[in-house]
Amino acid sequence: MLILLPPSETKTVPAAGAPVDPAALAFPELADARAQVLTELAATSARADALDVLGVGERLRAEVERNTRLEAEPAGPALGVYTGVLYDALDPAGLTAAQRRAAAATVVVVSALWGAVRAEDRIPAYRLSMGAALPGLGKLAAHWKRHLPAALEPEAADGLVVDCRSAAYAAAWRAPRERTVAVKVVRESDGKRTVVSHMAKHTRGLLARHLVEAAGGGAAPQTPQQLLATVRERWRTELTEPTSRSAGELVVVLD
Repeated sequence: MLILLPPSETKTVPAAGAPVDPAALAFPELADARAQVLTELAATSARADALDVLGVGERLRAEVERNTRLEAEPAGPALGVYTGVLYDALDPAGLTAAQRRAAAATVVVVSALWGAVRAEDRIPAYRLSMGAALPGLGKLAAHWKRHLPAALEPEAADGLVVDCRSAAYAAAWRAPRERTVAVKVVRESDGKRTVVSHMAKHTRGLLARHLVEAAGGGAAPQTPQQLLATVRERWRTELTEPTSRSAGELVVVLD
């Protein structure tokens, strides 16, 4: 099983520690593509119009300035650096040793800066979204679309892919349709269903945690039907099976 997560816009800055070692990150085939983004991000973040180019406001100026020195900034495990609604619900600090091993083996975060990282890869806090376009490199989703297949398709070669990414990050790599189930969260009231962004992120984090717990106990789902059964332990859920033409969809219904 492979669990695909988006990164968070908010990040915790590691208080201390060695800087990132690009050669130690998972998916070494992405090394050159990562170096391109890192170089372009540093140059862009040093520009007078950096905030406009990166699409952020004045209150994030310090985070953009940090982008100019990421290779010297302290790094920490990815699941500790990424914060926000989804990662608060995932609660990586509360995982047992077996669950941490399961997360390391199953969770992949698709990143605008690094392409893809595993749970324990050590990275610095940075500010960059997949929707940005960097001068000299272009749109990041298009950049990673050229490079991610070589790294991630072997990971998804014959197992179940549970896709919890948002649309911008899903566009950077389309997982094999016949083995992929995308997670959708809706709220139902008086027979009507709506999507609530905050609750969707929170529930995807809880669902990822539930799957990591199952994997840590040796019961990771291997098929869409097993995924449905595992998720139904906690939520009302509906499944559209994947086919060779389209990915499946797991709908979590919140009352």
